[in-house]
Amino acid sequence: MQKRTVQRGRPAGATTFDAELAQAFGAAVRALRTERGIAQEMLANLAGVERSHMGKVERGEHAPTLAIIFKIADALECSTAVLMTETETRLQGAGA
Repeated sequence: MQKRTVQRGRPAGATTFDAELAQAFGAAVRALRTERGIAQEMLANLAGVERSHMGKVERGEHAPTLAIIFKIADALECSTAVLMTETETRLQGAGA
């Protein structure tokens, strides 16, 4: 029996991007940001990310990494749990 080689990474054509999840997270970020009266550019600066990237996250065009999620939560002065709870609420509303 021949040993199969293991290839690193995702299989060809596979993706981890979930548009519904990314849009719910982005909407949660936008809602918390506007609730706090913070401009998108200011939030990006506080989080240490490019403004254009923050816009893409808010529109659900990019799924942020775990590190970016923590930076955004810190910039919004909330816990990641609050951010995730808001995201889950939006996901449940979308599924209803």
